[in-house]
Amino acid sequence: MIERSHLAILREVHRLGSLTAAAEALYLSQSALSHSMKKLEQQIGTPVWSKSGRSLHFTQAGFYLLRLAERVLPQFEHAEVQMQQFASGQRGTLRIGMECHPCYQWLLKVVHPYLQGWPDVDVDVKQKFQFGGLGALFGYEIDVLVTPDPLLRPGIRYIPVFDYEQVLVVSAQSPLANEEYIAPDMLLDQTLITYPVEQSRLDVYSQFLTPAKCSPRKHKLIETTDIMLQMVAAGRGVAALPKWLAKEYEEKMPIVAVRLGESGIHKHIHLGVRETDLDIDYLSAFISLADSLSEHKEPSAL
Repeated sequence: MIERSHLAILREVHRLGSLTAAAEALYLSQSALSHSMKKLEQQIGTPVWSKSGRSLHFTQAGFYLLRLAERVLPQFEHAEVQMQQFASGQRGTLRIGMECHPCYQWLLKVVHPYLQGWPDVDVDVKQKFQFGGLGALFGYEIDVLVTPDPLLRPGIRYIPVFDYEQVLVVSAQSPLANEEYIAPDMLLDQTLITYPVEQSRLDVYSQFLTPAKCSPRKHKLIETTDIMLQMVAAGRGVAALPKWLAKEYEEKMPIVAVRLGESGIHKHIHLGVRETDLDIDYLSAFISLADSLSEHKEPSAL
């Protein structure tokens, strides 16, 4: 009763805003599109949209089918691409979603040898999924999710690829640079610089400051690692980053990495993949390479 063509029409009408534009995008005449949807409405017994002048509004049933289209159609499209690749002997593209800002530098260490070993595979990194990666993985918009905070869901497998320590990066001229470790109350008069991530997802808050009921004097958001550490080096604030990344920048900037708390904050980076894709050779090869290169140690050792 509900056909793939119906879902495609609903998605294009929602995306483009008009029946005319949707018909053009789908290479249909407007009358054919309208006839197809009228037949669907007769079969399901309720309208999927209503018109007011030139405006078109989805009904509750229409929105339900639209959400179905947004879940199902990417899976059809992913399967078709896979079938084309099987038929032509090509490998295609490995799409990686990043849910971890500083992990991009780590990813470069893996991608270089991977591209050399798999010349028929392209790699596409999608950083827009930094804070919604699981949905993108379920929606077949990405094939691998790089995340330090795996959310366990049926059908998704997480593979730990390396461990790292979160540290506080301070200016070499700061009194904090001489401390053996940082206590939460030492940040009460500091400007804390972080990536633009909601506070609940920042380890320096969730595992360090919030449990101690402490807050920095000011919280500043900066998206670029280089600019962030330039600010730290200039004494404009402090930043919490993976130790391996801080050590790389210590070689070219007057900054120092100091442990957060007496025992430190220890994290793991995971690669999340759909369980149904684990037998895809070029995807499993990427996971194996990432795991073997990292050896579950700080990637500065690579």
